[in-house]
Amino acid sequence: MFAIRSFAFSVLCYIWFVLVAVGCTPLLLAPDRVIQGMFRVWAQGINILLRVCCNIRVEVRGRQFIPTGAALVAPKHQSMLDVFAQFVWLPQSSFVTKKEIMWIPFFSWYAKRVRMIEVDRQAHASALRKLIKDAKERFSEGRQVVIFPEGTRGVPGVAGEYKPGIAALYREIDVPVIPVATNSGVHVSPSGFFRKPGLIVFEYLEPIPPGLKRAEFMRILEERIETGSMALLQL
Repeated sequence: MFAIRSFAFSVLCYIWFVLVAVGCTPLLLAPDRVIQGMFRVWAQGINILLRVCCNIRVEVRGRQFIPTGAALVAPKHQSMLDVFAQFVWLPQSSFVTKKEIMWIPFFSWYAKRVRMIEVDRQAHASALRKLIKDAKERFSEGRQVVIFPEGTRGVPGVAGEYKPGIAALYREIDVPVIPVATNSGVHVSPSGFFRKPGLIVFEYLEPIPPGLKRAEFMRILEERIETGSMALLQL
């Protein structure tokens, strides 16, 4: 039954993506905030399909910590839903994404239009300099930069390797960092196909203020994300 429901969700999700991507192409000429609104509608549609097809509800907690201005958002990464979910709640998000994502038809047009931050992982030092430069530009516009500290999807209950990119950003900026815990990987497999009914929670945690030493910042960041995510596994 899970497989049938998951298959139905996948088919309807692709149809929804095509309808939004093709139907909204005129919006590429619209202001950024309009395209951000399109991303929000698209992501909300995915949440509805999850509930209808897979009996999975998506809930956000810690709303008092959701930033409305310039901030660095650092979510736990367990599934692709971790990306879509942020579109719903963040008013002006700009994701740090690997270069390969920008090859996806239609999606890349919208992503470039709202100036998501593209990173070439093979470029190393130059990629880090570009990341810092682009992030500072987004912060100057009052936007929320979203970066996954582990860099890739992991297994629920297992802490991944926290990458140096977020530490470098933290050193160069003067904005708070908002950790985000989740249990999404329990209900959506890393491959994205199999889905288990239940409650997915995204919990925004207490912001980490700027100005801490690198080691202290990384310790607090990992501790809050991993502790929060482990607690959500008990739901």
